[in-house]
Amino acid sequence: MAKLNVRKMRAAVGRGPVAGPARVAGPTYEGGAGYARDLKSELFLLAVTNMVGEQTFYERAGERDERYSRLVRAAAVADPDWTGRFLAWLRGGANLRTAAVVGAAEFVQGRLAAAAPANGENRKVVADVLQRADEPGELLAYWMSRYGRAVPKPVKRGIADAVQRLYTERNLLKYDTASHAFRFGDVIDLTHPGPAAPWQGDLFAYALGRRHGREDLPVPESLAVIAANERLRADAAGDPAVLLDADRLRAAGMTWEDALSMSGGTTLDKAALWTALLPSMGYMARLRNLRNFDQAGVADGAAAPVAAELADPERVARSRQLPMRFLSAYRAAPSLRWSWALDQALTASLANVPALPGRTLVLIDTSGSMHSTFSRDGTLMRWDAAVVFGVALGTRCAGADVVSFSTGSTVFKLRKGESVLKAIERFRAEGHFHGQGTNTATAVRKHFKGHDRVVILTDEQASYDGSVSDAVPATVPIFTWNLAGYRLGHTPATANRWTFGGLSDAGFGMIPLLEAGRHGDWPF
Repeated sequence: MAKLNVRKMRAAVGRGPVAGPARVAGPTYEGGAGYARDLKSELFLLAVTNMVGEQTFYERAGERDERYSRLVRAAAVADPDWTGRFLAWLRGGANLRTAAVVGAAEFVQGRLAAAAPANGENRKVVADVLQRADEPGELLAYWMSRYGRAVPKPVKRGIADAVQRLYTERNLLKYDTASHAFRFGDVIDLTHPGPAAPWQGDLFAYALGRRHGREDLPVPESLAVIAANERLRADAAGDPAVLLDADRLRAAGMTWEDALSMSGGTTLDKAALWTALLPSMGYMARLRNLRNFDQAGVADGAAAPVAAELADPERVARSRQLPMRFLSAYRAAPSLRWSWALDQALTASLANVPALPGRTLVLIDTSGSMHSTFSRDGTLMRWDAAVVFGVALGTRCAGADVVSFSTGSTVFKLRKGESVLKAIERFRAEGHFHGQGTNTATAVRKHFKGHDRVVILTDEQASYDGSVSDAVPATVPIFTWNLAGYRLGHTPATANRWTFGGLSDAGFGMIPLLEAGRHGDWPF
């Protein structure tokens, strides 16, 4: 009987970007065989799962942040071009704001400490990662808290480049608040940006005066939005009903936070106020306030355009929201009127999850360590991300067996035509979150029945129940989707054993490329 020349799935021969030695480097946190990655691979897997300052199950926040900083500094010296492109993608493609800002600061520090030759890359990396108007102040605050008040020229010049692009009237009204240690005026004082146009020079002067408490500060004619904002505030002090004028709110750049604050203690109808605010609210602001719309009693007629915008695939792509944000909004919103739109939005945010031929075994890690939060409010866990990706992948495969595993395992039966959100909620309702150990190899051995591939969504901290890599024949591809970024993983970076990672769908498109024998590169 032929054993090698068979019609079954041929060995995948593509090369993935994540690499490392094939030998065991030490135990995982659960005692299994742990494999190290090279510098770029470890940095990538950590960064794409890293909410800076947040503790994980096995790593304290400070330890994790220090490991990240150390890796960025080393990569900045070893390969500044790759690291610079990576940090820009981390902010723009992966939409991980704080990790990118911290990474830019550590990039500069690493190169300065190593006395690496300067060709403008330090300044460029800083400018590239700053994509929101509060981020120049964020970077300065991080630098001074870590390295002191002496800010090097590349940091100042990169921030100044970003300030030219980001500092507008509306952004000043939204982000220049007393809650920030570094106000717009402080950033301008420290970095001395040149205005891109005369109106921006007036804006810089206004921001400086505002920072230094000049209550009699005149508003130049060129700053029409700020002038409209001041008039609206003055009028609202005498008659709060002016806040119900949607056109005035938009013209004045009034944020929803400020409008709600100004209406506090008044008898202003909250449903009417939210309805007036809706036209000037951005995608993310609408997404995070669905519960508030429902609790205030916003009418269905006003809510319908909001739902249509949330469901629009182009708006979803431009918003760059992580898929789990739609799950969080779905769970928070009391009304079912948002459900279809949020399911469409979640599906659109998972556009890179491929439709795979043949039979796929999808293993979702629901061990105790995956019950670790990655959102500041504690509402989203790493196993939520695993379920989102695992269920979405399962529904798109020609044939898939979806398994939840921990110490034991259970099979989650997919239902034809069921929406992804509905399936995710059923996953929880049927008790597939286990919260025990991480017996990955046991689960693979138990459920592998000649599948064409195995996909494991996990933090990779497998226990000592055997080799994950050896649990299936060497010719069967194992794709690991890493959701925590710990130093050691559960499979070596060898043929047919690949690791990806992150909280977005950016890397899933590499699976069909690798199976087709083409090389999967970094997503930037």
